[in-house]
Amino acid sequence: MYILYAIVGIIVGVSVGYFLRKYVGEAKITSAESAAHKIVEDAQKEAETRTREAIIGIKDEIHILRMDAEKEIRERRTELQRLEKRVIQKEEMLDKKIDQIEKRDQFLKSKEKELVDKEGELETITKQQKEALERISGLSVEEARSIFLKRVEDESKREAAVLIKAIEDKAREEGEKRAKNIVTLAIQRCSADHVAETAVSVIPLPNDEMKGRIIGREGRNIRIFENLTGINLIIDDTPEAVILSSFDPFRREVARLTLEKLITDGRIHPARIEEMYEKSKEEVEAEIREAGEQAIFQTDVHGLNPELVRVLGRLKFRTSYGQNVLKHSLEVAHLAGVMASELGVDVKIAKRAGLLHDIGKAVDHEIEGSHAQIGADLARRLRESVPVCHAIAAHHEEIQPQTIEAVLVQAADAVSAARPGARRETLESYIKRLEKLEAIAESYKGVERSFAMQAGREIRIMVKPDEINDIESSQLAKEIAKNIEEELDYPGQIKVIVIRENRAIEYAK
Repeated sequence: MYILYAIVGIIVGVSVGYFLRKYVGEAKITSAESAAHKIVEDAQKEAETRTREAIIGIKDEIHILRMDAEKEIRERRTELQRLEKRVIQKEEMLDKKIDQIEKRDQFLKSKEKELVDKEGELETITKQQKEALERISGLSVEEARSIFLKRVEDESKREAAVLIKAIEDKAREEGEKRAKNIVTLAIQRCSADHVAETAVSVIPLPNDEMKGRIIGREGRNIRIFENLTGINLIIDDTPEAVILSSFDPFRREVARLTLEKLITDGRIHPARIEEMYEKSKEEVEAEIREAGEQAIFQTDVHGLNPELVRVLGRLKFRTSYGQNVLKHSLEVAHLAGVMASELGVDVKIAKRAGLLHDIGKAVDHEIEGSHAQIGADLARRLRESVPVCHAIAAHHEEIQPQTIEAVLVQAADAVSAARPGARRETLESYIKRLEKLEAIAESYKGVERSFAMQAGREIRIMVKPDEINDIESSQLAKEIAKNIEEELDYPGQIKVIVIRENRAIEYAK
């Protein structure tokens, strides 16, 4: 029974549960469906509302776009109308211009035709005139053209020559002014005193008895003295003095020192004379070296070869026309340096060349040739620079100067030598020598006149051009130079210049 009751209870429970579940589930489903249906309806309503709003917005935008498009179309249409109007106007203007060009073209063609006709007539007339001119003048066209061109060429050459002469005169005048200013400034800045040297030295004696001691027994002392020194010792009636005479200042200076030492010592005999002579010679050699060093110090010229310095110092005992050559060289160096500075060229080369320009005079009695060439060879051997050697060789125009420094050294040498008081020569002998120089030149046939220049160091000879040609002029210069060498005694060298020129004179009336 219990089991039955249990089974019945289970069946009743299951049945009740089933019915409860069915009715409760259906109620929830019904409620959910109604809620879902309401949500869908709300969503549909909201979607319809948003759709209507979107359609309205789109319609508004479409309307705005349509309005803008219509406005732009209207503006474009207006612009096209305006452009069309301008194109029409331009077409009308082009049509008018084309008409004008066609009319002008027709006019030009007619004129061209007229010109062609007139050219034909002109050629005919010209041909007739040429034939008539040829008959009258007896010349062909080519001959007449040649004569005309020759005349034009001559006139052009004449005008060009006049213009060139005017330009050259102006340039020469300005150049001379500039050169005078430079030379004047150089002379003012480098002016120096000149002491003309003589060929004798006077030695004072303590008493006249010393003359007998100098002469010695049977003239033994004076004979030894003159043989050693190479000078003439003149003992005359001059009280308490003897005279040393020699053209060589070096030998005269050695002799002077030797004699003064002998007089001071009082012992005069051949052995003592030789001893004092050697000492005096060494002193003079030292003086020579010191003079050379002092010269390069004064001119600020450095780096000279020691042998060149010694040779330069020897110029202290070398004279030319009574002018001390070392002092002359110093002045030439200063003058050349100042002028080089004014012209903006190399001052060092100019001063160096000026100082060494007469270096050949120190050894010209030992070597054959002119002192300019000897000096240039000596400087070249002692490794002086090419411009300096060239300036030395060219300072007397034995070769053509190729550098400005060489020309400046040449000018400075002339200025220093030509200054008043720089050189001394008796007036009478000087005048006679110049007159003899001119007389030799004028003794030749064809010579018109001659002029002695540069204190007798140059002679210029004017010849007759119809009697002497260019080749004969060169031969004449050689013959006159040879005759001068044979007839005259003169220091240095004389430059012979033969000038031959043709002159055509015509008067404009």
